[in-house]
Amino acid sequence: QLQEQQKEIENMMNAIFKGVFVHRYRDVVPEIRAICMEELGMWMRSYAASFLTDGYLKYIGWTLHDKQREVRLQCVKALQGLYCRRDTAAHMELFTSRFKTRMVSMVLDKEPDVAVEVVKLLTLMLENMEEVLTEEDCQSVYPVVYVSSRALASAAGLFLYRRLLNPQREAGREPSRDGDNRTFFRRLLAFFIKSELHEHAAYLVDSLWDCAGTRLRDWETISALLLEESPTEGLADQQEKALVEILAASVVQAAEGQPPVGRGPAKRVTGL
Repeated sequence: QLQEQQKEIENMMNAIFKGVFVHRYRDVVPEIRAICMEELGMWMRSYAASFLTDGYLKYIGWTLHDKQREVRLQCVKALQGLYCRRDTAAHMELFTSRFKTRMVSMVLDKEPDVAVEVVKLLTLMLENMEEVLTEEDCQSVYPVVYVSSRALASAAGLFLYRRLLNPQREAGREPSRDGDNRTFFRRLLAFFIKSELHEHAAYLVDSLWDCAGTRLRDWETISALLLEESPTEGLADQQEKALVEILAASVVQAAEGQPPVGRGPAKRVTGL
């Protein structure tokens, strides 16, 4: 009897989905399309056994291309609710392979608040789906640390830190302040020099300040690296110059507590 009732409920849910949702997710009113995406995400989280399938996920994937900001935003937030847990993310492999290119491209969405949530989404994918993001995918996110919108740059800073700079990411060990920070600064220097935006150290430091401010304020380790004379441990001239720029930007950031000139809540993504 219980199985019969469950089957009856599922049939009713399918009828409602096909009779209402399938028509309204393309409604001419953007608010209705946004509500459809928000609710679909909720159904998937609450009733994963019934709704967390590729047959339902495809509607979110298609709607990532919607022209209206609020609709794309609700799609991304619905996906955040699924990628934030390993158990639900495990069901997303086919969806990810089909729509990952679109999600990565949305890092440059014309609406900064959408782009911010997309970078947060990619950070969740980085944490909860092993190696799903290729190096090429990540290279699309890294330069965003230099954009003028602080919220977007900070989100990209966290992504960069988690993917490339955090010494404990692959080690899984307790922090060892001196050794870990040396590793952090060497990786940061390698990224900064490779990015070839040496006049923008202040922007890079500001982007990382919320997630790695404690490391950036480790003047002792920075000084030790600059004074190191060992041929194996010492820095090359280009590295020393870059580290001095990062040190100066960190001191200014710690003293003033303000983002660099030109960075703020910009209306459009600029500065790439």
